[in-house]
Amino acid sequence: MASEAGEVILQLFVIFVAAKLLGGIGSRFGVPSVVGEILAGVVLANTVMGDMLHLSSDLEFLEILSELGVIFLIFTVGLETPFTEMKRVGTDSTIVAILGVIVPFGVGFGIMWALGYQTIEGLFIGAALVATSVGITARVLADMGVLSRTESRIILGAAVIDDVLGLMVLTLVEAIGGGGSIHPLTILTLMAQSLIFVGLLMFFGGRLVNRLVTDKNPLAERWEWTSGQGPIFSIAIVACLGLAALASSIGLAAIIGAFLAGMAFAATPQRHDLVERFEGLVQFLVPFFFGYIGLQVDLGEALSVWPLALGVTLAALLTKVVGCGVGALRLGKKAATAIGIGMMPRGEVGIIVALIGLSLNVISNALFSVVVVMSLLTTLVTPPLLVWAFKRLPGMSDGGSTS
Repeated sequence: MASEAGEVILQLFVIFVAAKLLGGIGSRFGVPSVVGEILAGVVLANTVMGDMLHLSSDLEFLEILSELGVIFLIFTVGLETPFTEMKRVGTDSTIVAILGVIVPFGVGFGIMWALGYQTIEGLFIGAALVATSVGITARVLADMGVLSRTESRIILGAAVIDDVLGLMVLTLVEAIGGGGSIHPLTILTLMAQSLIFVGLLMFFGGRLVNRLVTDKNPLAERWEWTSGQGPIFSIAIVACLGLAALASSIGLAAIIGAFLAGMAFAATPQRHDLVERFEGLVQFLVPFFFGYIGLQVDLGEALSVWPLALGVTLAALLTKVVGCGVGALRLGKKAATAIGIGMMPRGEVGIIVALIGLSLNVISNALFSVVVVMSLLTTLVTPPLLVWAFKRLPGMSDGGSTS
């Protein structure tokens, strides 16, 4: 048991050091640290270091750490995204999300159908292209200090709606892949649950939390909830993990619950204190999230399917830029481009969709590798492109974050 614990600690040590080292090197050359952290995982998984550390074995512990990392990251993003600000971009976010689902799904399915693949294979590839991993984009936006910009708000709002719509698509495709049928009422129930969950938290979460942690509440003084050093940090963690678990239980991504929890606490006077308190957790856990993504890449398999993988990746990039960009054109071409790029990364979400197809035996290992490569490449190219796109926006020439 002690030897197993020692091996796990060594694995965590090496992954963390490699992620921070390559992330720091990338930053020195103007490349977002996210890219270096992902490449650290790729290098470890595909060199002798991976064998020495037994990184090809079950890494469930690392998956849990990575999930916690992205949950706390998105919670802190929510802390800087008050509902009053999100409400202003609600219509734009909805249009961006809808087009960001329809265009990638249609093009992904069309490509596979044109190449002669089975219908179900095309459906799963289309579903993988629908996914958006907002964790990557959120990290870059936070590092740039532009979370307060309208474009950033639209991206984050669209990502929430995209997840709800993506859940519907995946449910349908999974039912078809399983050889069964799904009643329309099931889809309506899932959509209703998701919309009620998101709607209630967005509209009432902030009011409830604010009432709990203000002096007007007789319990507040007793428990010192109004103190930035008091139990509010523990309450925030409970809310973050609880809502993440609740979101996951109804089929949404756990980070959606974490984001909505952060938005609720953004309405409190202590939100700046909470941002500082969570910073340590984020700095420690997030590198494991991006490193874990890199560890999923088998370069040998990736090279064997590179022509199709490259084509699917190109489609994945263009369909989000075009689909989401068209939905935001009223803001101008530069803003529309930035929003489209912000929705490009598929990250772990695309891989999860492919894993479902693989578990149902409706896509091959080769097609799974295609999705993994696509998810990695969209994740790698998004950060530098996003930095470039935001620097072109009005008010950003001096590196500011004006909206």
